[in-house]
Amino acid sequence: MAKIRTGRVGEQIKKELSQLIQTELKDPRIGFITVTGVDVTNDLSQAKVYLSVFGDDEQKENSLKGLEKAKGFLRSELGKRILLRHTPELIFKFDESIEYGSRIEKLLGEIQQEDK
Repeated sequence: MAKIRTGRVGEQIKKELSQLIQTELKDPRIGFITVTGVDVTNDLSQAKVYLSVFGDDEQKENSLKGLEKAKGFLRSELGKRILLRHTPELIFKFDESIEYGSRIEKLLGEIQQEDK
């Protein structure tokens, strides 16, 4: 039962954070960010937010710094939009799975070209 609730809360946080980052944050350091997933602990005290950032490593670091600076604002806005007793602490992490998948796809394409 708890797994279902944490999953629903995670999906709602993902949806709301995506909207907040796109519409409310005005920090120029924050580039094009996609929230790819949210993992919430069973007690709803922490939420790991997985991000995909378009750009090079410098852009990724700048975006992460901007999000860390805006963490309090994002958490308070989440508290207003999602009715929970305690709003989870946000922990931002990069999602490397998209880059990893595209790298694997590129390697498979190269192997296929060599076979022809």
